[in-house]
Amino acid sequence: MTDRISRGSAAVTTTLGAALLVGATALPAAAAPTTAVVCTSATAGLAEKLTKDITAALANREGTVALGVYDRSTGTTCTLNGTTAFDSASTVKVTVLATLLWDAKKTNRYLTDTEADLAKAMITESDNDATSKLWKQLGVAKIQGFLTAAGMTKTVPGADGYWGLTQENVEDEQKLLKLITAKNTVLSDNSRAYMLKLMGQVIADQRWGTPAGAPSSVAVHVKNGWLQRSTHGWRVHSLGTFDGAGHDYVISVLTQDNSTMDYGVAPIQNVAKAVHKALVPTTPGVTRYTPTGSPREAFVAVPPRG
Repeated sequence: MTDRISRGSAAVTTTLGAALLVGATALPAAAAPTTAVVCTSATAGLAEKLTKDITAALANREGTVALGVYDRSTGTTCTLNGTTAFDSASTVKVTVLATLLWDAKKTNRYLTDTEADLAKAMITESDNDATSKLWKQLGVAKIQGFLTAAGMTKTVPGADGYWGLTQENVEDEQKLLKLITAKNTVLSDNSRAYMLKLMGQVIADQRWGTPAGAPSSVAVHVKNGWLQRSTHGWRVHSLGTFDGAGHDYVISVLTQDNSTMDYGVAPIQNVAKAVHKALVPTTPGVTRYTPTGSPREAFVAVPPRG
């Protein structure tokens, strides 16, 4: 079984079958860290409920899971393994878009039609060619400049054009999502609205992960990523922002050491369901989001046989 994914493009030469993509047995997973979920809240009883429910959602899991939850409306925060580093896979595309908009703001210009087309394809379809073009256009120096401005001090851009190997952690991803969802001096209001618009238009088979269980009364914005390599098995990640029904919250879940993609998707969605249910209890007439049963993402730019 071999796979090769070229630098800076979506070109793939592979003998991986469809079964491997969505459920065949792969490498054995490593034991999960023993770090406990920690939640705090200004709302009585909410931290205890979230701690209990998230812990239950991750019970008997192998592999590594890191998560962050932040709800402005209730002053609620949850974290697990917040500083653990992961290969970013396609979640870095949110950072690429943020860098593009941040850089344009510095010269007080609008995106070109080409940039707008690339940005839309990169986020809504997770297009790798579009990402590679924007990554090359921006260059690592500008991407690092945005990371510094955003306070994302532990995120390290992937070297040699391998943007899918950018190192990220939950703490930094939560900083990014907070910037996107509240007024700040790094991203303009128009930039933030544009990012949320694109993350709200992600195609159906990529709207899995953190949206699972979100009530119909909140707006959903998401960007996911997955990557399989010879070490740490499948990395499966999901970033989401949610607003409505009196709430304004963000969720980041990063995982690795998964035996299959589905095995990585499951804990993300179990955590998401627990968070949505605790923050926005179901009321009559409100349905909850059921994500696709066949989650897909795009192979990202990594070295061959990595």
